[in-house]
Amino acid sequence: MSDDVALVILEDAEEVAAAVAERLARAAHVGGHIALTGGRTPELAYTDAAQLERDWSKTELWWSDERCVSPDDDLSNYALAKRTLLDRLEHEPHSVHRIKGELGKEEAAADYERELGDTVFDLELLGLGKDGHVASLFPNAPTLTQRGRVLPAEPGLEPFVDRVTLSIAVLNSAREIVFAVSGTEKADAAQRAFRSIPGPDTPASLVRAREGKTTAILDRAAAAKLRA
Repeated sequence: MSDDVALVILEDAEEVAAAVAERLARAAHVGGHIALTGGRTPELAYTDAAQLERDWSKTELWWSDERCVSPDDDLSNYALAKRTLLDRLEHEPHSVHRIKGELGKEEAAADYERELGDTVFDLELLGLGKDGHVASLFPNAPTLTQRGRVLPAEPGLEPFVDRVTLSIAVLNSAREIVFAVSGTEKADAAQRAFRSIPGPDTPASLVRAREGKTTAILDRAAAAKLRA
């Protein structure tokens, strides 16, 4: 049983988003490299974070994964963050490093790997799929063992669009990792990710900050099957 994740259990998705927003705002105030993700709860958090901290000029923003679509597509993780966070700021980030999914998964992955270099994230926000996936690392997928910092990925669930994802090694190099998880449909995955033996059938269970702190912020519905 894994005890390497600090659990924060709150009442509902709105409280989870508020707690995540506070961490994002603090990180933006200090400055550094922040990795964003997609998803319903992060979307709420971005809106809150834009109100808490309007100046992100000391930050560089990155993404843990992206779908191979145009940057204004509704499926784009970048488009989500632009709409809910970037467009609401008074002072934009020093740099915004989006994954150019429109290039196709192979070229976009190679391009992002060059841009990423040896960057280490000061804060990395991640979600959790109901199948246990994290970023675009799906259960038992080849990407879990492939070499490389940025990888082209096949879709593991709908929408069936090619992906680009950071590798396990890059995710685990972050100084602080925060999972944001809400909803009853995530309860099984949360139990496997945060309170079971790590394994490739639940990629999120393999993501832990090697030299930093990993925290999972969940609502009561998502935490329903966690064991102490």
